[in-house]
Amino acid sequence: MAKRDYYDVLGASKGASADELKKAYRKKAKELHPDRNSDNPNAEEQFKEANEAYEVLKDADKKAAYDRYGHAAFEGGMGGGGGQRGPGGGDFSSAFSDVFEDLFGDFMGGGGQRGGRQRASRGSDLRYNLRIELEEAFNGLQKAITVPTSVSCSSCDGSGAEGGAEPQACPTCSGMGKVRAQQGFFTVERTCPTCSGVGQIIKNPCKTCGGAGREQKERSLSVNIPAGVETGTRIRLAGEGEAGMRGGPTGDLYIFIEVKEHDLFQRDGVDLFCRVPVSMTTAAIGGDVEVPTIDGGRSRVKVPGGSQSGRQMRLRSKGMPALRGGGSGDMFIELAVETPVNLTSKQKELLREFEKLSEENNPELSGFFKKVKSFWDGSA
Repeated sequence: MAKRDYYDVLGASKGASADELKKAYRKKAKELHPDRNSDNPNAEEQFKEANEAYEVLKDADKKAAYDRYGHAAFEGGMGGGGGQRGPGGGDFSSAFSDVFEDLFGDFMGGGGQRGGRQRASRGSDLRYNLRIELEEAFNGLQKAITVPTSVSCSSCDGSGAEGGAEPQACPTCSGMGKVRAQQGFFTVERTCPTCSGVGQIIKNPCKTCGGAGREQKERSLSVNIPAGVETGTRIRLAGEGEAGMRGGPTGDLYIFIEVKEHDLFQRDGVDLFCRVPVSMTTAAIGGDVEVPTIDGGRSRVKVPGGSQSGRQMRLRSKGMPALRGGGSGDMFIELAVETPVNLTSKQKELLREFEKLSEENNPELSGFFKKVKSFWDGSA
């Protein structure tokens, strides 16, 4: 089958410049890369075809020969030998290395900087653990915190150079941040050993920060804690993290909330639970008990006669506020019937008399012993 015109393969015009050809090849390589076309059986061949076309057209001498003679310029050994070559004398690994980083960044989802230059890098995100009281979680608060962090160096304005001078391009990698070495069929790129991948060097580092462009300091911040937060809530403060290297963007600060356990209330989401002891007499004949609420107030709760331990009563909208609006939870009162202790002789005598008169007033007790008697009779 006749070969396609190299310019048509790349989708470029015959008068395209080197930059235009590289741009066209980059687009084709991204479009046809086999990793992105698992469902296209022809993608690999088309990808190789684009590699071959660009390998010829990126070289000024080969391009001139192709423009004059077409594919015939590379037939019969005219393309030269050596290495891993395609039909047109193209070194696929060499062609692909020109746009490898662009493709690599796209495939990995990083969108990294072209040419491998790191230059100014973003500062790290910071975490701050903040413990607050349940009442503070109910009301919300403004909290002053002190965060140890890295800030932009005041002496060099974050440039890392003494007096704020501009860094210079690394002479080893020409500012690319990477150096290339040929190993057999492949061109291998490594981080530049001179600039450690930054692409720049500082001849006269700042004495305050040692060339890093940032220094360690403690920062005081006022944090707004909204009502309704609970343990595990995370609050993001954009741009309040660690300063970037050499003027890079600042990271973020994340506040992780921990709400302390309370002496009176247990929390379950937006609901609160409070265990309230009541006397045996109040539980038996009924009465009123006064209970605390999380807002610092108090509520009177009516205890029905004959209440047992574990009985719950609800106080609507007396719980915690929802973090993002939507009202408040409820508060549940759980009764704990208390047996009297340290009885006097008179109290014991009255209780014995009461017990004789209340044989029919303990349905659960009577029901239990009926089941026990039936169990024993069945086992005999």
